[in-house]
Order: sequence, then C-alpha cells, then structure tokens
Amino acid sequence: MIDDIAEKIYRDERISKADALRLFAHPNVVELGALADVVRRRKWPADRVTYNIGRNINYTNVCWVKCDFCAFYRPPGSGEGYLLPKEQIFRKIDDLIAVGGNAPKGSEILMQGGLNPKLRVDYYEDLFSDIRSRYPQVHQHCLSATEIIYIAHISRLSLEDCIRRLRDAGLDSIPGAGAEILSDQVRDIIGFRKDRVREWLAVHRIAHELGMHTSATMMYGHVETIEQRIEHLAHIRKLQDETGGFTAFIAWNFQPDDTALGADSARWNGAKTSGFDYLRTIAISRLFLDNVKSFQASWVTQGAKIAQVSLKYGVNDFGSTMMEENVVSAAGTSHADAMTLREMQRLIRDAGYAPIRRNTRYEIVN
Repeated sequence: MIDDIAEKIYRDERISKADALRLFAHPNVVELGALADVVRRRKWPADRVTYNIGRNINYTNVCWVKCDFCAFYRPPGSGEGYLLPKEQIFRKIDDLIAVGGNAPKGSEILMQGGLNPKLRVDYYEDLFSDIRSRYPQVHQHCLSATEIIYIAHISRLSLEDCIRRLRDAGLDSIPGAGAEILSDQVRDIIGFRKDRVREWLAVHRIAHELGMHTSATMMYGHVETIEQRIEHLAHIRKLQDETGGFTAFIAWNFQPDDTALGADSARWNGAKTSGFDYLRTIAISRLFLDNVKSFQASWVTQGAKIAQVSLKYGVNDFGSTMMEENVVSAAGTSHADAMTLREMQRLIRDAGYAPIRRNTRYEIVN
C-alpha cells in the first residue's frame, strides 16, 4: 500500500528516499503513472506537450576514456576516428535552419563528442564564436560535463575559468550527458576513468552560478541498484534546491549492443530493461524531483509508442527532432530515423495533446 505516499503527493509535500524505494517496489505501474500525472499537471496544467526543433552534431568520436557502456567512441590513433571540419558542421546547421526557421534562439544544436586529447579550450572558443557569428538565432546546447572537465584539465584551467570562457565564446547551456548513475561505485564498474560524482555536480553548479541553465539525465538499467537510482535522483534534487538551474530531466535505459559492458556477463546480467521499467522509473523520478519542472520523453531509446504512454507518466515534453543520432544507434537501438517534425506533432496529437514548440529554456516559441 502506498496511500500515505499518495497523500503526501496530493498535499504537494516532498517524498523521501524511503518513499521512493517503496514506490519502486509497488507492482501497479498505472497507479504510479496517475500520481506522476498529478504532479505533471500541477506544473503544466494545459493539455499540451512541448517539443524542440534541434539537431545533434557529434563533432568528434575520438575519446581516450573507453567507457564500457559506449559503442560510439574510437581511441586516439584509430583509423575510424574523426573530427568534423568546421564547414561540415556549418552545413549541418544550415539543414537545421531550413527546418526550424529563424526564431531567435528557437532552434538548438546539441553538439557533443569525446575526450579528444588534441583539442584545447581555444578550439571550442573558435568554433562556438564562429557559430554564434554565423547563426545568432541558434542556441548552442553543447558539451557534457565530462568533456568540460577534460577541456579544463588539458587546457590547465579551473573549471570556473573554462566554463566562463566557453560561455563568453557562445556556449548557451550544457546538457546533462555523462551523468549515467551518480554513484562512484557504479562509475568504477562501467567507466572507471570517468569523472567523479562531485566533479559532474561541480560543472553544473558552476554553470548555474554563472547564469547558465543545464539539464539533468540518468542512464539506468546496467549495474546499478534501485537504491543507487534513488541516490542519483537525490543528488539532482539537492543541487536544484541550491541553484534552480536544471531546466529538465531525461532518463533512458542502457543500450548494450556492441559495448564491452554488454558483452561482459560477469558485470551485466544480459537483461535489457523493459518499457515497464522505463514508465515506472520516469514516474517515480517525476514524484521525487518535485523541483524540476520539465520531463522529456526518450523516444530515441523507447520508441514512439512508449514515448506517447509516458505523457501520462509525468512527461510533458517530447524532446527534439534531433535530425541525426549516432551515439545510441552505435549501441544498436535508435528510433531516430523514423522521427520527422510532422511525425512528432502527429504522435503528440494522437496522445490527446496539442503540440507546442519551445526553445531550450522551455519557453514557448511563436
């Protein structure tokens, strides 16, 4: 029974980690969805779902960290490694402009890559400033915390100085990538060379203090326990209490194909998480993260049907058009090829909502 927790939610009271653990053990996922929908409608009362016109750009796949859950990276020196020329990046942005129009900061590029040892902060300053000069209407939502930590290290800068310089060059906001599960115990298993939890949180805290917004993510369904999922959410909620700088939360499950972790039966049990677990996890996250306004569907990993259902499980945003997806598809699962802007709008309408375009800050465009 979860009647006492439901009463907390109806009274708009914060639930505890112990409450969240009980919710994960609750067998009726429909009840969890109904509670999450109460919270979602408290924050987004209208029957509408937002979406963003954006484009993914993976500027490099060279990365020395070699995370065991990643099939996208290529180590330095690999013949399959690349660094996109600036003109090719510009052509990709031109394609975005053709779809998204010229609304000020109404279109987004999500540009991420790897930890490429040849790239210092001046490379990114030059790239971001050129994009800002050429495409002032485009919002630059770029680089994971992991990339920024490495750029600062290799450029011999403090995190604050590095983020400030990137911001001044044209970086508008920072995505939540690289969080995986915010537990050093988990990180030691799936990517022991990655940054520590305190470092990931520090990037986002500093960015918020410098007036930037960021998003928060969670990649679940690998080696973590339910308690560690909840601890991850607790880290995000605590930082949001301090800064208020997270615009949204996005969760997706581990994609095992062609990854070292997926092939290692000693670490991973071989059971890919289900749509049930996604809906349960996103609903409980909505209930726990009472201070994060927007939740984004992960149609890339879950597919269109589960993404539609998630709109009744606390999700208010369908995400970005993306136009290109390389990281998830490298691990064998991606639904990006089938998602056009028109299809996204149709899926939202068919689920009973009005599709409304927003920008990266979740402000309504036009």
